[in-house]
Formats: sequence, structure tokens, C-alpha cells
Amino acid sequence: MHRLDAYRSLESLHYACQEVRRGDTFSSMSQTSLLLERLGALIQQSVRDAAARHGLLPIHIQVLHYLMQANRYSDLPIAIAEYFGITRGTVSQTLAVLERKGLLTKEPDAHHGRRLHLKLTSAGASVLSESWVDHVEQALCERPVDATALESTLRNLLSAMQRVNGQRAFGLCRQCDHFLTEESGARCGLTHEPLATEQTVRICREWTATTAECV
Repeated sequence: MHRLDAYRSLESLHYACQEVRRGDTFSSMSQTSLLLERLGALIQQSVRDAAARHGLLPIHIQVLHYLMQANRYSDLPIAIAEYFGITRGTVSQTLAVLERKGLLTKEPDAHHGRRLHLKLTSAGASVLSESWVDHVEQALCERPVDATALESTLRNLLSAMQRVNGQRAFGLCRQCDHFLTEESGARCGLTHEPLATEQTVRICREWTATTAECV
């Protein structure tokens, strides 16, 4: 599972658990839900702390994280709105702040005149050092777990939450049903365009679950 996807599943469950509390049915929550809610809250606190250190808002940090891991079909303003479930107006304001602070740049698409790709600057990448991701990775290394089983569980939870919320799935390019491996290299079966290796390990807004995962 991708790090940002794990964050999204925990964040979604965190808010769902808050709704359960407000409905006075807290006692019906499972221990797993409580643990996930707490993890989500701790990650959100880490994001807020990171944002405060750099004079930013949490959404600014989240967008920078997203762009660091998005492929060329997903480093777009519309994709950010879909990924975080926010309005295009909010995205525009967020990007304006990040661009003004020199944390990202806008690059025109070579084949689509009006399309702009968003790229982190070196300053933008440095903002993400010592983030919540590092804390999670360190904790996982200190307490070895079955990574495959954990990833599978979180992936299934994320998929379920996305269906409930009606959101695009997003996912790793190379784990998509459209991903094709040919003699000449990787290719996207949806756009029929060749894929550079570094693009295949990034998240994509056009991601579709493989047939095996849908069964």
C-alpha cells in the first residue's frame, strides 16, 4: 500500500469514529477501530506540527507529499481536488501559496497546451524531511510485522472506505489493471502511452483494480 493511501484510510476512519462518538454508540466500536482512530489522530498531529514549523497549513504539507509521489497523470490540480476531496477553489489557493513560497513550480504539458504539471522544487522536497512518514517507517522497523498481511488489510479497508465516500481509488501505476509489460517496456493500456520506470512506482488517478482484486 502506498503511504498516502494508508494516511487516507486512517484519516477517513478517524472522522468516521468521531461521528460514532457523536451518535452515543461509542461502546459499539471495536478495538481495531479505536486503534486506527488513534493512529489517524497522531498522524494528523504530526502533519500539523510539520506545517507549523514551516509556516504552512496542514493541507499544504499533504499536497506536497502527494505531488512527491504522483505520476504524470496525477500531478494536476484536478487530481489534487479528487484525492483530498476538496474544491478546486481550495486547490487553487493552496497552490498559489506553495508557488509563492517557492515550494513548487508549474510546467506546461508538451502535448496538451492548457494542462499544467505541478513539480516540487528542492525547497519543497526539503520541507518533507522528518515527516510523519519517517516516524511511521521507524516504528515499523522497530516493531517488525508481516508487511504483506498489513498492506493487504489496509488496502482492503481503504477500498471499502473509498466506495462509501464515492472517491476515485488512486493507486500505484504498476499495480493497475491498465499496466502492461511489453518487450519495449511498460505501457499504459488506457492511454496507450509508454511509461518510464520511475512513473510506474508512483500513484495514478486513473488506477483501476486488477481483475483478481475485483473478484
